[in-house]
Amino acid sequence: MGVWGKMFGGVAGFAVGGPFGALMGAALGHAADRGSLLDAPAGGWNDHWRARGRPDPNGAAFMAAAKVSSFMGKNDQLYAIGLVALCAKVAKIDGPVNRREIDAFKQCFRFPPDNAREVGLLFDRARDRTDDFEMYGRELGRAFANDRAPLEDLLVALFTIARADVPPGGTLDPREVDFLKRTHRAFGLPPGAWDRAETGRARPDTNENDAYLELGIARDSADEEVRLRWRALVREHHPDVLGRKNLDPKDLAKAQDRVARINAAWDRIKRDRRL
Repeated sequence: MGVWGKMFGGVAGFAVGGPFGALMGAALGHAADRGSLLDAPAGGWNDHWRARGRPDPNGAAFMAAAKVSSFMGKNDQLYAIGLVALCAKVAKIDGPVNRREIDAFKQCFRFPPDNAREVGLLFDRARDRTDDFEMYGRELGRAFANDRAPLEDLLVALFTIARADVPPGGTLDPREVDFLKRTHRAFGLPPGAWDRAETGRARPDTNENDAYLELGIARDSADEEVRLRWRALVREHHPDVLGRKNLDPKDLAKAQDRVARINAAWDRIKRDRRL
């Protein structure tokens, strides 16, 4: 069963205001097994989660479903919930949602026909409010801290939806720009990810995590430290240097491949950091 089938099998009814469903029961059972409880806020979700001065059970249910998925380590379900929520909210952030924004959402993601109705219900519920979007961004940022490619793909989709109703030569509404910047920050994405999403460029072939592993350096290393590490590795493995050691052709070919990987890693990090 794909991610959408899994999600809607246990989350949809809960997230649109119905019974907790299988996901919540499984989460509570898991918490009990670990000797912990998933506590609701004081006064319950409805009193705690308010929108425009009124209790907001749908917003509470939506975020609770995301929290439960995160709590259980169900990142595929969390991603599905966060994806629908953020796409609905960016469509609504500048005013009433229109057909062009809905069509852009459908074009960005191919949902199984059996789940089309549930996706529509979740989208409609999620757009009821827009002041809570950063919470979804932070949950996703934590869950995908070690593999941020799905978050960059989602950021591209959010840009696509935001631009769907912009006339030729027009610009994004300031509220949309603010939404996208704050979501980018909540995701924990590097500056280069913003540049690629804003211009519609594809992600580099080199994975971000692989780039740091290739250079043997931590992601939080200073810019100059990364630059010096790259230069040192290039000098160490450059075929011209190794050629003076009378290596056989096979070893020289390996050295050339290693230098190519080192340079690709540096190029990915350099663009992400805008160096």
